[in-house]
Amino acid sequence: MSLTPNQIRAALWAAIAVVSWLLLSLLAPVLMPFLLAGVLAYALHPLVERLHAKRVPRWLGAGLAIAALMLVLLAVLLLIVPVITKQVPMLREQVPALLEGLNAVLLPVAVRFGLELQVDVSLVREWLGKLITGHESELVGGLLSSLRIGGSALAAVFGNLFLMPIVAYYLLLDWLNLVGRAKTLIPPRWRTGVQSFLDETDDVLGQYLRGQLLVMGVLAVLYTVGLALVGLELALPIGVFTGLAVFVPYLGFGLGLVLALLAALLQFQSLLGVALVGGVYLLGQVIESMYLTPRLLGERIGLHPIAVIFALLAFGHLFGFVGVLIALPASAVLLVAMRRAKHGYMASELYLDTSPHAAAAASKADV
Repeated sequence: MSLTPNQIRAALWAAIAVVSWLLLSLLAPVLMPFLLAGVLAYALHPLVERLHAKRVPRWLGAGLAIAALMLVLLAVLLLIVPVITKQVPMLREQVPALLEGLNAVLLPVAVRFGLELQVDVSLVREWLGKLITGHESELVGGLLSSLRIGGSALAAVFGNLFLMPIVAYYLLLDWLNLVGRAKTLIPPRWRTGVQSFLDETDDVLGQYLRGQLLVMGVLAVLYTVGLALVGLELALPIGVFTGLAVFVPYLGFGLGLVLALLAALLQFQSLLGVALVGGVYLLGQVIESMYLTPRLLGERIGLHPIAVIFALLAFGHLFGFVGVLIALPASAVLLVAMRRAKHGYMASELYLDTSPHAAAAASKADV
């Protein structure tokens, strides 16, 4: 049985796809820092081009872009470190007193109902002492053991963090040449269509990045002002950190919420103060979910608010935490592909059936 040229061509493309998938699966740990560096280079490339247009050498522009990103990450780290270093010593001093007050409230209620309910304050005080006075290594070792992370894995993580900006820098230096070489691999008859698709995708992803930055800025101001209004002393670092960390869905908000509730507990030492801080975060989450993300992100990339919520849930279910991270940018790319598929379908003979039989059937239906 001989194969037609079209069948041979389809078989070759299928074989290329299978081999590529196998290579990606085998080399995934090695490719991860390079893929992330590629994402960084893609995001920073417009900045480098603007600097180059102002006669800034490309090597200097790439270095400035990478340095600016590193400074932003360092600023976020410097925001959270003082909060933790200030709160940890307060834990040892104030949490036992808070628990003793809780015991004083719970014991009469428990006795009334015939229950033995009491918080072991001495055990908590001992645990806090280990946490703060020299036993941190044991706790960290237990945590790493529970997470099944070995020293080699941690070394790989830090190695990748060091490698990514270096790879991104060299990608930025040679970005135009790399893109040009990649385009030469596209068959000539497809280049016009592929270039049009890439241009539209690039525009949509650019809208997504700008919308995400806008959401982060609005939330940073919202949380900072809200926490300041309820009287939280650490409103500025916690509010700004929470706003910037929402780039990582759920995790950023959750970490900011924990820090804020802990700070409120140590400062106010009352249920009302903690409830007010929790109310600020509840309001912020509602505004982000119901308005900011659907409007500032969904509308910019052409997604309906319901589609944004569905994309987050669907990608999270399929790919876990990584799926939540890539949900909106991946949806933006799929949206471009779906638009083109829709236009192709509506221009096809299947949709525009102009055969005599179809015309006769249509005329009968009109009658």
